[in-house]
Amino acid sequence: MIISVASGKGGTGKTTVTASLSAVWDAPLLAVDLDVEEPNLHLFLHPEPAPPIKAWMEVPELNADKCTLCRDCVELCQFKALSIMISSLTLYPDMCHGCGGCIAICEQHALRPGKRELGVMYQSRAGKINFLMGTLRVGEAMSPPFIEQVKKRALKTIRETKQDVIVDAPPGVSCPAIASVIDSDVIVLVTDATPFGLYDFKLAWKSFSPLGKPMGAVINRAGLGTRHIYDFCREKNIPLLAEIPFDRSIAEAYSQGRIITDVSGELKAIFSSLREKIRALGSTTPPKEVDHA
Repeated sequence: MIISVASGKGGTGKTTVTASLSAVWDAPLLAVDLDVEEPNLHLFLHPEPAPPIKAWMEVPELNADKCTLCRDCVELCQFKALSIMISSLTLYPDMCHGCGGCIAICEQHALRPGKRELGVMYQSRAGKINFLMGTLRVGEAMSPPFIEQVKKRALKTIRETKQDVIVDAPPGVSCPAIASVIDSDVIVLVTDATPFGLYDFKLAWKSFSPLGKPMGAVINRAGLGTRHIYDFCREKNIPLLAEIPFDRSIAEAYSQGRIITDVSGELKAIFSSLREKIRALGSTTPPKEVDHA
Protein backbone atom coordinates (compact mmCIF):
# COMPACT_ATOMS: atom_id res chain seq x y z
CA MET A 1 0.00 0.00 0.00
CA ILE A 2 1.17 3.51 -0.87
CA ILE A 3 -0.14 6.26 1.41
CA SER A 4 0.47 9.90 0.53
CA VAL A 5 0.17 12.51 3.27
CA ALA A 6 -0.70 15.78 1.56
CA SER A 7 -2.11 19.21 2.33
CA GLY A 8 -3.55 22.19 0.51
CA LYS A 9 -0.96 24.50 2.05
CA GLY A 10 2.17 24.43 4.15
CA GLY A 11 2.17 24.51 7.93
CA THR A 12 -0.74 22.18 8.55
CA GLY A 13 1.35 19.46 10.23
CA LYS A 14 1.78 17.17 7.22
CA THR A 15 5.32 16.12 8.12
CA THR A 16 4.34 15.67 11.78
CA VAL A 17 1.61 13.26 10.68
CA THR A 18 3.95 11.44 8.28
CA ALA A 19 6.63 10.92 10.92
CA SER A 20 4.19 9.84 13.61
CA LEU A 21 2.31 7.47 11.32
CA SER A 22 5.62 5.95 10.23
CA ALA A 23 6.60 5.44 13.87
CA VAL A 24 3.47 3.38 14.66
CA TRP A 25 3.35 1.46 11.37
CA ASP A 26 3.51 -2.20 12.34
CA ALA A 27 4.65 -3.65 9.00
CA PRO A 28 7.78 -3.22 6.86
CA LEU A 29 7.79 0.38 5.72
CA LEU A 30 9.52 2.76 3.34
CA ALA A 31 9.11 6.42 4.33
CA VAL A 32 9.68 8.78 1.38
CA ASP A 33 10.09 12.55 1.55
CA LEU A 34 8.93 13.96 -1.81
CA ASP A 35 8.79 17.53 -0.57
CA VAL A 36 12.06 17.95 -2.44
CA GLU A 37 12.19 21.74 -2.23
CA GLU A 38 11.91 21.77 1.57
CA PRO A 39 12.53 18.20 2.84
CA ASN A 40 12.37 17.91 6.62
CA LEU A 41 11.08 14.40 7.40
CA HIS A 42 14.66 13.43 8.25
CA LEU A 43 14.64 15.93 11.12
CA PHE A 44 12.13 13.69 12.92
CA LEU A 45 13.00 10.17 11.75
CA HIS A 46 16.77 10.72 12.12
CA PRO A 47 17.97 8.31 9.41
CA GLU A 48 21.51 7.00 9.28
CA PRO A 49 23.97 8.99 7.12
CA ALA A 50 23.91 7.92 3.48
CA PRO A 51 26.03 8.71 0.40
CA PRO A 52 24.41 11.13 -2.07
CA ILE A 53 22.93 9.71 -5.26
CA LYS A 54 22.77 12.34 -8.00
CA ALA A 55 19.76 12.45 -10.31
CA TRP A 56 20.05 13.75 -13.86
CA MET A 57 17.75 14.71 -16.72
CA GLU A 58 18.63 14.42 -20.39
CA VAL A 59 19.04 17.81 -22.12
CA PRO A 60 20.50 18.60 -25.53
CA GLU A 61 24.12 19.50 -26.19
CA LEU A 62 25.12 21.31 -29.36
CA ASN A 63 27.71 20.39 -31.97
CA ALA A 64 27.81 23.81 -33.67
CA ASP A 65 29.84 22.54 -36.64
CA LYS A 66 26.90 20.41 -37.78
CA CYS A 67 24.14 22.95 -37.20
CA THR A 68 22.64 24.46 -40.39
CA LEU A 69 20.27 26.84 -38.53
CA CYS A 70 17.24 25.12 -40.06
CA ARG A 71 15.09 26.21 -37.05
CA ASP A 72 13.26 22.86 -36.80
CA CYS A 73 14.28 22.39 -33.16
CA VAL A 74 13.45 26.00 -32.27
CA GLU A 75 9.96 25.72 -33.74
CA LEU A 76 9.36 22.37 -32.04
CA CYS A 77 10.31 23.46 -28.51
CA GLN A 78 7.32 24.84 -26.61
CA PHE A 79 9.48 25.90 -23.67
CA LYS A 80 11.84 28.27 -25.52
CA ALA A 81 14.88 26.23 -24.50
CA LEU A 82 16.48 26.88 -27.91
CA SER A 83 16.74 30.03 -29.99
CA ILE A 84 18.74 31.41 -32.89
CA MET A 85 20.61 34.57 -32.00
CA ILE A 86 23.23 36.34 -34.10
CA SER A 87 23.40 33.50 -36.62
CA SER A 88 23.97 30.77 -34.04
CA LEU A 89 21.83 28.30 -32.14
CA THR A 90 21.71 29.00 -28.40
CA LEU A 91 20.60 26.45 -25.79
CA TYR A 92 19.06 27.21 -22.40
CA PRO A 93 19.39 23.91 -20.52
CA ASP A 94 17.58 25.15 -17.38
CA MET A 95 14.44 25.75 -19.46
CA CYS A 96 14.52 22.28 -21.04
CA HIS A 97 11.79 19.82 -19.98
CA GLY A 98 13.74 16.80 -21.23
CA CYS A 99 11.30 15.58 -23.89
CA GLY A 100 14.12 14.77 -26.34
CA GLY A 101 12.15 16.04 -29.31
CA CYS A 102 14.82 18.45 -30.50
CA ILE A 103 17.42 15.68 -30.58
CA ALA A 104 15.08 13.34 -32.45
CA ILE A 105 14.10 15.93 -35.06
CA CYS A 106 17.61 17.16 -35.91
CA GLU A 107 18.52 15.56 -39.25
CA GLN A 108 22.05 16.97 -39.09
CA HIS A 109 22.69 15.35 -35.68
CA ALA A 110 23.84 18.71 -34.37
CA LEU A 111 22.10 18.00 -31.06
CA ARG A 112 23.18 15.10 -28.89
CA PRO A 113 22.09 13.91 -25.44
CA GLY A 114 23.64 15.75 -22.51
CA LYS A 115 22.51 15.97 -18.91
CA ARG A 116 21.52 18.43 -16.20
CA GLU A 117 21.69 17.68 -12.49
CA LEU A 118 18.25 17.79 -10.87
CA GLY A 119 19.12 17.02 -7.28
CA VAL A 120 20.44 14.46 -4.84
CA MET A 121 18.76 11.42 -3.29
CA TYR A 122 19.62 9.77 0.01
CA GLN A 123 18.51 6.28 1.01
CA SER A 124 19.24 4.65 4.36
CA ARG A 125 17.47 3.36 7.45
CA ALA A 126 15.84 5.13 10.36
CA GLY A 127 15.63 2.36 12.94
CA LYS A 128 13.17 -0.20 11.58
CA ILE A 129 12.06 2.14 8.80
CA ASN A 130 13.59 2.24 5.33
CA PHE A 131 14.04 5.91 4.42
CA LEU A 132 14.34 7.79 1.11
CA MET A 133 14.47 11.51 0.46
CA GLY A 134 15.29 13.87 -2.37
CA THR A 135 16.81 17.35 -2.22
CA LEU A 136 16.31 19.53 -5.28
CA ARG A 137 19.39 21.29 -6.67
CA VAL A 138 19.53 24.94 -5.68
CA GLY A 139 18.41 26.97 -8.68
CA GLU A 140 16.54 24.08 -10.34
CA ALA A 141 13.18 25.41 -11.51
CA MET A 142 11.36 22.12 -12.09
CA SER A 143 10.80 19.63 -9.30
CA PRO A 144 8.41 17.11 -11.01
CA PRO A 145 11.15 15.42 -13.12
CA PHE A 146 13.22 14.97 -9.96
CA ILE A 147 10.19 13.74 -7.99
CA GLU A 148 9.64 11.14 -10.71
CA GLN A 149 13.21 9.88 -10.27
CA VAL A 150 12.84 9.63 -6.49
CA LYS A 151 9.56 7.76 -7.02
CA LYS A 152 11.24 5.42 -9.52
CA ARG A 153 13.82 4.50 -6.89
CA ALA A 154 11.07 4.03 -4.29
CA LEU A 155 9.04 1.79 -6.58
CA LYS A 156 12.12 -0.29 -7.33
CA THR A 157 12.63 -0.73 -3.57
CA ILE A 158 9.06 -1.86 -2.91
CA ARG A 159 9.11 -4.26 -5.85
CA GLU A 160 12.09 -5.93 -4.20
CA THR A 161 10.90 -5.77 -0.57
CA LYS A 162 7.06 -5.63 -0.74
CA GLN A 163 7.04 -2.86 1.85
CA ASP A 164 4.28 -0.38 2.48
CA VAL A 165 5.11 3.22 1.61
CA ILE A 166 4.24 6.47 3.37
CA VAL A 167 4.96 9.56 1.30
CA ASP A 168 5.44 13.06 2.68
CA ALA A 169 4.09 14.99 -0.32
CA PRO A 170 4.80 18.63 -1.20
CA PRO A 171 2.18 21.08 0.10
CA GLY A 172 -0.30 22.67 -2.26
CA VAL A 173 -2.03 21.43 -5.40
CA SER A 174 0.40 22.29 -8.20
CA CYS A 175 2.38 19.89 -10.41
CA PRO A 176 4.79 18.68 -7.67
CA ALA A 177 1.90 17.66 -5.42
CA ILE A 178 0.04 15.88 -8.24
CA ALA A 179 3.22 14.07 -9.32
CA SER A 180 3.75 12.91 -5.74
CA VAL A 181 0.28 11.51 -5.00
CA ILE A 182 -0.73 10.09 -8.38
CA ASP A 183 0.54 6.56 -7.60
CA SER A 184 -1.07 6.43 -4.15
CA ASP A 185 -3.60 3.93 -2.90
CA VAL A 186 -4.79 6.37 -0.22
CA ILE A 187 -4.43 10.15 0.14
CA VAL A 188 -4.48 11.59 3.66
CA LEU A 189 -5.24 15.31 3.66
CA VAL A 190 -3.94 17.17 6.71
CA THR A 191 -5.62 20.46 7.57
CA ASP A 192 -6.71 22.69 10.42
CA ALA A 193 -10.04 24.31 11.20
CA THR A 194 -9.04 27.85 10.28
CA PRO A 195 -10.59 29.72 7.32
CA PHE A 196 -7.27 29.44 5.45
CA GLY A 197 -7.12 25.74 6.23
CA LEU A 198 -10.65 25.19 4.92
CA TYR A 199 -10.00 27.16 1.73
CA ASP A 200 -6.85 25.22 0.86
CA PHE A 201 -8.40 21.90 1.93
CA LYS A 202 -11.18 22.50 -0.61
CA LEU A 203 -8.58 23.18 -3.31
CA ALA A 204 -6.75 19.95 -2.43
CA TRP A 205 -9.94 17.89 -2.43
CA LYS A 206 -11.00 19.35 -5.78
CA SER A 207 -7.54 18.83 -7.33
CA PHE A 208 -6.99 15.26 -6.11
CA SER A 209 -10.55 13.96 -6.60
CA PRO A 210 -10.13 13.35 -10.37
CA LEU A 211 -7.36 10.86 -9.54
CA GLY A 212 -10.00 8.53 -8.13
CA LYS A 213 -8.08 7.75 -4.95
CA PRO A 214 -9.71 7.18 -1.54
CA MET A 215 -9.19 10.28 0.58
CA GLY A 216 -9.57 11.01 4.26
CA ALA A 217 -8.95 14.02 6.50
CA VAL A 218 -6.77 14.57 9.54
CA ILE A 219 -7.63 17.69 11.55
CA ASN A 220 -4.58 19.14 13.27
CA ARG A 221 -4.77 21.54 16.21
CA ALA A 222 -8.33 20.34 16.81
CA GLY A 223 -10.32 22.59 19.09
CA LEU A 224 -9.23 25.81 17.42
CA GLY A 225 -11.09 27.62 14.66
CA THR A 226 -14.57 26.83 13.42
CA ARG A 227 -16.66 23.77 12.58
CA HIS A 228 -16.79 24.58 8.85
CA ILE A 229 -14.14 22.01 7.93
CA TYR A 230 -16.22 19.31 9.61
CA ASP A 231 -19.33 20.44 7.73
CA PHE A 232 -17.44 20.29 4.42
CA CYS A 233 -16.14 16.77 5.10
CA ARG A 234 -19.63 15.62 5.99
CA GLU A 235 -21.10 17.24 2.88
CA LYS A 236 -18.52 15.61 0.56
CA ASN A 237 -18.43 12.26 2.40
CA ILE A 238 -14.75 12.66 3.27
CA PRO A 239 -14.02 10.38 6.23
CA LEU A 240 -12.50 12.03 9.29
CA LEU A 241 -9.56 9.79 10.10
CA ALA A 242 -8.07 11.54 13.13
CA GLU A 243 -8.07 14.70 15.23
CA ILE A 244 -4.79 15.87 16.74
CA PRO A 245 -5.41 18.08 19.77
CA PHE A 246 -4.03 21.57 20.21
CA ASP A 247 -1.45 20.91 22.91
CA ARG A 248 1.69 22.76 23.98
CA SER A 249 3.56 19.49 24.51
CA ILE A 250 3.16 18.70 20.80
CA ALA A 251 4.72 22.03 19.83
CA GLU A 252 7.58 21.43 22.26
CA ALA A 253 8.25 17.97 20.83
CA TYR A 254 8.16 19.38 17.30
CA SER A 255 10.69 22.08 18.17
CA GLN A 256 13.03 19.39 19.51
CA GLY A 257 12.75 17.14 16.44
CA ARG A 258 10.82 14.48 18.33
CA ILE A 259 8.01 12.30 17.03
CA ILE A 260 4.82 13.29 18.84
CA THR A 261 3.68 9.71 19.44
CA ASP A 262 6.41 9.66 22.10
CA VAL A 263 4.71 12.51 23.97
CA SER A 264 1.82 10.54 25.43
CA GLY A 265 -0.11 7.31 25.22
CA GLU A 266 -3.13 9.27 24.00
CA LEU A 267 -1.27 10.54 20.94
CA LYS A 268 0.14 7.10 20.20
CA ALA A 269 -3.39 5.69 20.34
CA ILE A 270 -4.61 8.40 17.92
CA PHE A 271 -2.01 7.43 15.35
CA SER A 272 -2.50 3.70 15.87
CA SER A 273 -6.19 4.26 15.16
CA LEU A 274 -5.27 6.37 12.12
CA ARG A 275 -3.15 3.50 10.82
CA GLU A 276 -6.07 1.08 10.95
CA LYS A 277 -8.52 3.56 9.39
CA ILE A 278 -6.09 4.12 6.50
CA ARG A 279 -5.84 0.38 5.94
CA ALA A 280 -9.63 0.13 5.92
CA LEU A 281 -9.87 3.03 3.49
CA GLY A 282 -7.26 1.45 1.23
CA SER A 283 -9.16 -1.83 1.15
CA THR A 284 -12.00 -0.12 -0.74
CA THR A 285 -9.93 -0.20 -3.94
CA PRO A 286 -8.12 -3.22 -5.44
CA PRO A 287 -4.31 -3.17 -5.12
CA LYS A 288 -2.48 -2.17 -8.29
CA GLU A 289 0.55 -3.70 -9.88
CA VAL A 290 3.72 -1.65 -9.56
CA ASP A 291 5.18 -1.92 -13.04
CA HIS A 292 7.17 1.28 -13.47
CA ALA A 293 10.44 0.68 -15.25
